[in-house]
Amino acid sequence: MPGERLSMRKVREVLRLKYACGASMRTIARSVGIGRTTVAEYLRRTSVIGITWPVPAEIDDAELERRLFAPAGFNKAPSRAMPDWQHVHAELRRRGVTLLLLWEEYRADHAEGYGYSRFCDLYIEWRRGLSATMRQTHVAGEKLFVDYAGDTVPVFDAGSGEERQAHVFVAVLGASNLHLRGSSLE
Repeated sequence: MPGERLSMRKVREVLRLKYACGASMRTIARSVGIGRTTVAEYLRRTSVIGITWPVPAEIDDAELERRLFAPAGFNKAPSRAMPDWQHVHAELRRRGVTLLLLWEEYRADHAEGYGYSRFCDLYIEWRRGLSATMRQTHVAGEKLFVDYAGDTVPVFDAGSGEERQAHVFVAVLGASNLHLRGSSLE
C-alpha cells in the first residue's frame, strides 16, 4: 500500500537541499524525516516535469502537487504521426515487402515518427485485434487443402549435375492430421 504524500512544503525543502545546498540523498532524508527512496522518487518526479530549485513563483502548492501526481496521460506529450496499419498490413502481403521497408517509407514521410522497434510493437499490437481464423466445416478426409509454398528451389540431378527449379506445394487432408509435401519440377 503506498504511503501518504509529502506536504508540498517538504517537497520544496527536498528540492532546496538538493539543488541549493548540494546535499546527498541520505542527508536530505535525515533532515526532512523521510526515507531515501522517497527522496529519490520525489527528485525523479520533479526532474520528469522539469522543476528544480527555486520553484518558479507562479507554481503554488496545489499546482506543484497536480504536476507531480497527474494521472498517466493527463499531461500528454505531442503525439507522433500514426502509420496507416491497414495499408501496412496489405503491403506486407506483397512479395519481398518487410516491416523494415515499410518503416523506412514511413520515416521518409514522417521524420519525427516512431523508431523501428516501436513501429513493430505498434503493428503487432494492432494486428492482435484482427481475427486470424476462418472456420470451415467439413468431414474428415473429404477435402484436400493445397497451398503454394513460395519461391522455387534448385534441385540437382545426381547423375548429370543438371540444375532444375522446383515449385514446392504443401497439402493437408482436412481433419486428418496428415501433411503431404510435394514438388513440381519444371
